[in-house]
Amino acid sequence: MQHTHTRWIKIFIAVILLSSGCATIANLDLNKLYGHESSENRAPATAAQATIGSPATVFYENKVAPIIEGRCVVCHACYDAPCQLKMSSAEGIDRGANKEKVYHGSRILAATPNRLFIDALDSPEWRERGFYTILNEREQSPRANTQASVLAQMLTLKQQHPLPDTKLLDERFDVTVDRSQQCPTVQEFSGYAKSQAFGGMPYALPELTDNEHNTLMSWLESGAYMPAHTPISEPLQHAVNELEAFLNDDSLKMQLSARYIYEHLFSTHLYFSELSDLNHQPQFFNVVRSTTPSGQPIDVIASRRPFDAPGVERVYYRLQPVMSTIVNKTHQPYAIHKQLTDKWQKWFVDANYEVTELPSYKPAIAANPLTAFAQLPVNARYRFMLERAQNTIMGYIKGPVCRGQVALNVINDRFWVYFVKPEVANSPQVNDFYLSQQDNLRLPAEQESSVLAVTWLEYASRQGDYMRARNKFMRTTLEDGQHFIPQDIWNGDGENDNATLTVFRHFDNATVIKGLVGKPPKTAWVIDYALLERIHYLLVAGFDVYGNYGHQLLTRLYMDFLRMEGESNFLAFLPPQSRREELASWYQKASPELTQFVEGKINPFDQPTGIEFTTEHHKQELYAIFAEHVKKVQPRRFRLQDSELGRNSKALLGQLANIKGISASILPELSMIMVEPQDSDNPEIFTLVRNSAHYNVNSLFSEDANRDHQNDDVTLVHGLLGSYPDVFWRVKEADLAKLVAKAQQIKTEQDYAAFLDLFAVRRTTKDFWEFSDKLNQTFMQHNPIEGGLLDYNRLENR
Repeated sequence: MQHTHTRWIKIFIAVILLSSGCATIANLDLNKLYGHESSENRAPATAAQATIGSPATVFYENKVAPIIEGRCVVCHACYDAPCQLKMSSAEGIDRGANKEKVYHGSRILAATPNRLFIDALDSPEWRERGFYTILNEREQSPRANTQASVLAQMLTLKQQHPLPDTKLLDERFDVTVDRSQQCPTVQEFSGYAKSQAFGGMPYALPELTDNEHNTLMSWLESGAYMPAHTPISEPLQHAVNELEAFLNDDSLKMQLSARYIYEHLFSTHLYFSELSDLNHQPQFFNVVRSTTPSGQPIDVIASRRPFDAPGVERVYYRLQPVMSTIVNKTHQPYAIHKQLTDKWQKWFVDANYEVTELPSYKPAIAANPLTAFAQLPVNARYRFMLERAQNTIMGYIKGPVCRGQVALNVINDRFWVYFVKPEVANSPQVNDFYLSQQDNLRLPAEQESSVLAVTWLEYASRQGDYMRARNKFMRTTLEDGQHFIPQDIWNGDGENDNATLTVFRHFDNATVIKGLVGKPPKTAWVIDYALLERIHYLLVAGFDVYGNYGHQLLTRLYMDFLRMEGESNFLAFLPPQSRREELASWYQKASPELTQFVEGKINPFDQPTGIEFTTEHHKQELYAIFAEHVKKVQPRRFRLQDSELGRNSKALLGQLANIKGISASILPELSMIMVEPQDSDNPEIFTLVRNSAHYNVNSLFSEDANRDHQNDDVTLVHGLLGSYPDVFWRVKEADLAKLVAKAQQIKTEQDYAAFLDLFAVRRTTKDFWEFSDKLNQTFMQHNPIEGGLLDYNRLENR
């Protein structure tokens, strides 16, 4: 037995040495043929090349860039990009790839952040961080530029081994989200090509056309020149200077206010709407912390979190142009205009308060906004977040992550969000109450990125203490049950369409849209100032995608408290007995400990409601009361009736929204539908969203066991909703009746497969890329500000 064991060890070592030896031999051969590899070999462009309008620049911008964006960026653009290869910018292509996964939920220690444009700024720095080139960094000759380039070899491999001519991909293809990654260097490519013959790029999608392939290969042969970014216009630069001057005023009042603004906007894409043609995509900016003031080159402070100690005595807030292709999954557009900055002036500058000293950056203070910004009026803070409430909530979905299952399996698949009006938060009693609760409202981010999740019990105890104190405060300080009447719900001041939101969860990603979309949902949240602030600092400002298992688990566990707090606020508007009944239906099969916590610590079952209900269906009646209160600010986007299809066609499509139960559960999370009208060349786009029902959303590791398939349903909207399509449907308007009838007949996987045979654009469909271009083009035409390229990493193989 010992002899056999030793023999296998020797064989294993021999295999490792052989693999290593093959890579070494390949490296020696490449060195002999094309010289040693060094990022310095990619010589800067000549003056002729770099000129605006030069042939090289025009060729890249008009021919190469559209192919890279339409065929590569759709899979390579975020933390979950295969091999960390982000092809959405020249800097990302130059940076190259890395074999380590960013989404690694079981790591014991926090990983080193590798954020493009932040943690390193050029190829030599990225090489030191373990990134390897996908371009040729040896002798710069046409042959070397293709033979010593991973990108060129991947493209060639795909042309040599295109997708098999089959309906579905076989076992040679793995398209699951958590698939093992194959990240060969150029030295390892020969072995990769032998073992993964169908692993060329684009992976598990149709090959490029000959013209597209030849264009990219010609570009690579000539040195893969990518022009420098065009400087922004003088009017834009003037607007940038003005905003930076506002944010960097020397007064303590403005230094603290600017710190608050930055920590809430660091993940957004700012644009100057008064200087933009809103029919086209504008120039976007990120607000960053810099060691240098306006007028000097930006020197980004590369901290893990926006509230970490900057390491310099004075921080400057600067606007850095976004230099990457806009992709929908990370895009949070935020319009800057005089009306908004006048409000900032009113809330933060003109308001009557004093700042005596700036708060510390120590984690125990900086990670808790209720402590760090105690000197800022609660009215200013709450008004700032409410003004763009969609952006505030969207931050935890599009901000620091691209795959958010840790944060998202704690929410239901669709729910509505309302907000407590700012006047309630602006009272001196409420301010004093929040100050008294600073210790109970501490957040996990103060533990930084390598915490052990055992501290959860400590936070659970504090949350219970806070909710009991809050319920007592509401009973004894706020007269006449002020929090329990419709007038205490924010109505957007009669003009702001951020007053209500709908949140859709799509398993490990989600979408936040303005308005109350779809049928009345099972649950809803009512969010007040303290809750909104903590959601942001838990899941956006305080979340580290490179954090360890404990950090991510503790974040997920704490989010349970925040969800239940929002739900509790909504339940408080119902009569006490209805609260108990609703809560029981929301938390079926919950553990005794959870039931005790929910019923005994956070819900004011004894507090009477201030609403006189006239029916027996209290929740539905409450939804109707709230709807009347906020009806003036309900947006029109996503409404089926706004489609330009014929009345009969819209009626047919509307029937899809009635699919429910097991039939709905067979459908994927997001089905994007292109309808080709009878009398127009402009397609109409719709999205069918599956809403997965759960007995409760408190189970960490057994989501499948907690699914309530019988209560699944769908929501149909006009337009594209979501960033990660699971399937595409394509239908001519004349065939809508057939599509709807077939969809309604889906009862089994076989039924669904037969439906896809008729209407799906699968991964293997020959004109997939032509369809993709048309879809993205239509999306951007209708949504030039909010639109961005979709991501194809979750396309199914069914």
